[in-house]
Amino acid sequence: MAKSLRLVQFSDPHLFGTADGALRGVATLPALKATMAHAERYFRCPDALLLTGDLVQDDPGGYALLRATFESSKVPVYCLAGNHDVPEKMNATLQGAPFQVGGRFIDAGWLVVMLDTWKAKSTGGRLGKSQLSNLEATLAGHPDLHVLLCLHHHPVAMDSRWLDKVGLDDAAEFLALIARFPQVRGVLWGHVHQSLDRFLNGVRFMASPATCAQFLPRSADFALDWRPPGYRVLELLADGTIATEVVWVENTAP
Repeated sequence: MAKSLRLVQFSDPHLFGTADGALRGVATLPALKATMAHAERYFRCPDALLLTGDLVQDDPGGYALLRATFESSKVPVYCLAGNHDVPEKMNATLQGAPFQVGGRFIDAGWLVVMLDTWKAKSTGGRLGKSQLSNLEATLAGHPDLHVLLCLHHHPVAMDSRWLDKVGLDDAAEFLALIARFPQVRGVLWGHVHQSLDRFLNGVRFMASPATCAQFLPRSADFALDWRPPGYRVLELLADGTIATEVVWVENTAP
């Protein structure tokens, strides 16, 4: 039986420099640890972990707590910066195994690419011409691999007026690019603190909840949802299929 690739995604933990830091009523470090414990209990032996941005809440002291939380991981921990991150401090603190900031990896017939959408002094994000050009070259160089693209900012509309003002600036260019490469099977992101799962032109687009507080879907203005912290599990199958589910961790809500 062909090997599949199992990934667990934790997004938007928003850690602070102290263990008791809270965001919108949720103590972020305990909530992150609760989601990790849940995933370890029910989804053992992933091949890698994905941390898709907003690892801290504008507080670079949070990276030390993040490192302490994940440094014993037996599998690689792939990280991306979100708009609340401080990339220089993030890169300096999360050096060495098991961490990798950005980059890509190949396993089980899949190419997973971590895309940097951080944009200085902006809540929204951008890939930029250089990164889009590099992505084009990467996809052209691996026509026989299935591809999952990971980023922080959403490249498709969330049908939420306030959120869609702070998505990916160059989403149109990104979508036009991946449309030329049929091996792209999925696009995965955080940032929106909610779940979305839809197919567009044969590609699966997936937003994942935060490990802390959630945003109310399809809300015109900012509003919080009642849902508890969550995470996503993905099984990337040999035929290019993506099996995935979002898991909500009860008893961790404010």
